[in-house]
Amino acid sequence: MVNLLNYNQKQLAQWFADRGEKPFRAKQLMRWMHHFGVHDFEQMTDIAKNLREKLAVDAEITLPTVQLAQVSNDGTRKWLIGTDTANSIETVFIPEDDRGTLCVSSQVGCALECTFCSTGRQGFNRNLSVAEIIGQVAIANQTLRQEPGYDMLPANDRIISNVVMMGMGEPLANYDNVVTAMQIMLDDSAYGLSRRRVTLSTSGMVPAMDRLKEDCPVALAVSLHAPNDALRDVIVPINKKYPLKELMAACNRYLEKAPRDFVTFEYVMLDGVNDTVEHAHQLLELVKNVSCKFNLIPFNPFPNSGYDTSKPNHVRVFRDILMQAGYVVTVRKTRGDDIDAACGQLAGKVLDKTKRTARHIPIESVD
Repeated sequence: MVNLLNYNQKQLAQWFADRGEKPFRAKQLMRWMHHFGVHDFEQMTDIAKNLREKLAVDAEITLPTVQLAQVSNDGTRKWLIGTDTANSIETVFIPEDDRGTLCVSSQVGCALECTFCSTGRQGFNRNLSVAEIIGQVAIANQTLRQEPGYDMLPANDRIISNVVMMGMGEPLANYDNVVTAMQIMLDDSAYGLSRRRVTLSTSGMVPAMDRLKEDCPVALAVSLHAPNDALRDVIVPINKKYPLKELMAACNRYLEKAPRDFVTFEYVMLDGVNDTVEHAHQLLELVKNVSCKFNLIPFNPFPNSGYDTSKPNHVRVFRDILMQAGYVVTVRKTRGDDIDAACGQLAGKVLDKTKRTARHIPIESVD
């Protein structure tokens, strides 16, 4: 039985057409499934009864299962979501005065092995389906609408105003499913988010970045974390395949479609590793031809990480060097660290097909 959450509106229209139904049914169903959060065909009152009966036989609308929900002292929420009997993922909602940001996972684990990331240490099992990706948005939206403070909001008010593909996994390594899920997020019949309010974060899969700018040009964030190839080869190993010169060129190509946009470079601050004055000046030289801003991220420790968080004064000096050069720089507030929901801490539960955890790979020297 097909799970209709796996389809964007175009795909759903074709699914209906293949069954002799009018394509406009896709828009109706998208509104019921995503805008109103109704997953029982019988409640979809503007769809003919005989079609509802057919849908109940041929299809389903099934969300992944929430295994655990946690709330941080700062209001951050985290859901542990089961994807099958052996694996689970994590999704995080960060409420702020002017926005509500949902951090969505794209894979069970991650195969890229970035050394500062808890998810990367855990290994990789599989890609998430479209239903499992967009299901995270649906679960968060439905759960929050039942909470005091949100329960009286009109249906058209967005509790989730921003979505960031920054959870577990490398989104561009699950390209087709992630793009389809983001198309649903942008669809006015579904969640109706602006493309500038959906951000995809990549470690630098250059060919997929070029595809993305044609297929679904959402806001782009690049997990940079080092200003030179020698250091980035260690911290972000995919750099060995797509070094910084190629990555910067891909960033500029991405911006050709929307020259008023910018790339956000994410930079985890690691004490004594990538946070010196020299590193800051190298970073300025690296990005001098790219329209960009910076998001400096204090490292969030996890067991046996091998790294320490940069000292606050080192972060301030690093930030000031970038700002004095005319760049917009934010230092990310650590949110949800008491429930392991902060950046780099998401781990879920992964049956590691890569056997990374069993290999006990030591962290290479980054001196």
